[in-house]
Amino acid sequence: MLLIEQHTSGALYLGESRCRFRIWAPYAKRVHVHLHTPEDRVLRLRAVENGYFEKIIDGVPPGALYTYRLDNSRERPDPASRRQPRGVHGPSEVVDPSFDWHDQAWRGLPLSQYIMYELHVGTFSPEGTFAGVESRLDHLVRLGITAVELMPVAACPGRRNWGYDGVYPFAVQENFGTPAELKRLVDACHQRGLAVILDVVYNHLGPEGNYLADFGPYFTRKYRTPWGDAINFDDANNHEVRRYFMANALRWLDEFHFDALRLDAIHAIYDESAEHFLKELGMAVHQRGQHLGRPAYLIAESNFNIPRITMTRAEGGDGLDAQWNDDFHYAMHARLTGERESHYRDFGGADQVTKTLAEGFVLTGQFSHYRGKHHGESSHFTPAERLVVSMQNHDQIGNRPFGERTGHLADPAVNRLATAVLMFSPYIPLLFMGEEYNDPAPFLFFTDHEDAGLNDRVRHGRIADYRRCRWTSDGFDATDPTTYERCRISLEACQSGSHAQLFEFYRQAIQLRKELPPLHNMSKQRMQITPQHNHKLLAIRRWESTGEGAQIINQILAVYNLSSDPHEAGFDLPAGTWQQRLNSTATEFGGEGELPASDLHSTGHVRFTMPRYGAALWELV
Repeated sequence: MLLIEQHTSGALYLGESRCRFRIWAPYAKRVHVHLHTPEDRVLRLRAVENGYFEKIIDGVPPGALYTYRLDNSRERPDPASRRQPRGVHGPSEVVDPSFDWHDQAWRGLPLSQYIMYELHVGTFSPEGTFAGVESRLDHLVRLGITAVELMPVAACPGRRNWGYDGVYPFAVQENFGTPAELKRLVDACHQRGLAVILDVVYNHLGPEGNYLADFGPYFTRKYRTPWGDAINFDDANNHEVRRYFMANALRWLDEFHFDALRLDAIHAIYDESAEHFLKELGMAVHQRGQHLGRPAYLIAESNFNIPRITMTRAEGGDGLDAQWNDDFHYAMHARLTGERESHYRDFGGADQVTKTLAEGFVLTGQFSHYRGKHHGESSHFTPAERLVVSMQNHDQIGNRPFGERTGHLADPAVNRLATAVLMFSPYIPLLFMGEEYNDPAPFLFFTDHEDAGLNDRVRHGRIADYRRCRWTSDGFDATDPTTYERCRISLEACQSGSHAQLFEFYRQAIQLRKELPPLHNMSKQRMQITPQHNHKLLAIRRWESTGEGAQIINQILAVYNLSSDPHEAGFDLPAGTWQQRLNSTATEFGGEGELPASDLHSTGHVRFTMPRYGAALWELV
């Protein structure tokens, strides 16, 4: 285990206008800190062990601006900068990390209780700031959300970015707000009982303002990522690089009180070391959570489809807590919309929804036409609480040419059906901002670079991607400011009409997930799926029991019609009265009321007609 605290880089404010500057710069023979404010000074740092330079300097209050001068030539911002008030090319700022927290009673939530809501800070509110998000937290509480996930907030070039072009992992995007304002947002979430997840990017840094290679071997050409040189986790002199990113993860937990980190695209984190960086990171994060007195989680995004990622270290796994399962989205989306382009080429089969609900991954070793090779392993034995599923997220919407949401592509009945399948699945559900009322705004890819040539390459690169994926349009210009503005959602829309009806359906579905033990106690084992009509109709019974092999004490039944035609449902069901708790075709949700709003009285078997794209939930009383 690396000793993180002893080697933390950056400008550490010590109080009373004293600051310790520490920088890892093994490529330099001499390093000076150039203080631009409050007075212009250049002071040489002392060389210490392993390529570090440091010095404690008086007369440096919070807000002081500085750069590092390498070998009396190049001046660069701090790789561990806490703030870049003048952009990614400007000087770094000394930040006082102290904050008046009010979340002392917060002890976190079990991951099994997470109902996630992913949002982009810049487009979630009219202000596009951390304060703007804070002003809308009551909406999320009313909806029933328990965990807010922020897309990356690390400092990026320009003012319009998804966040995955961050070049200062320790700083926050300036137009979102200050570090203190981000802390206020986390504090406000905790006071409302909301956990907070931060999306972090440890597989690459953005192309503009990325000066780390001037300081040391942060990158390696041993591997290539879709975004350029890979981060050096296993090549020569990788030790301090690993320490740098480890310190970054722990800082979000310590100083900012985040509850979990979502790790972007771990399939592009290349490491052939005896102990993979992710294993080491997982152990450090879990130990820090124990020290802080609240759980700390790591949630991976991976396209590997392998259970090892979330297997414990004792089981021979990487020890991460959960991972996104995009196969759920692919199976549902392809089935309900009929799309087969791009990554949907391998999906659309009637039985694939059954498989993802029963096991998790759909591609478990069979040939993938999209990838041109066999792909994946079975997740049959992966506990349900280790998989995160969604119908919509930033990737699945934003990587489309026009950024359409599910509700923009399918009729409202399909949207409600998909919601029910998601919320009543045995996995951790994730929503994307505006999904809960089908916001009219799309979510498009947008970016903003000062380098005009880079903007051109991004623009043409996106067009090439769309054509390679066989989309029929080149979409919107990612660098046009109006593209960004198109994506700003309007919560006011959910107050009337079909938007209000859909919101109420989401709210009730989430409430039932929290209320009914068979739904909130996630288990793939205590579940029976009965497919009919070639998997176009699914009857799913879930239950709770008093223990291993003991008496069943709670039962629910969910029935889904995944087709555009009505189907007769007939199946064995334990005798008793099954009270209807939710009906997606009810008129209060905008449906036509085809399914009788009544209970089921079973003598061992039931039979009824399920309308097109209908979903209903019953509880045995």
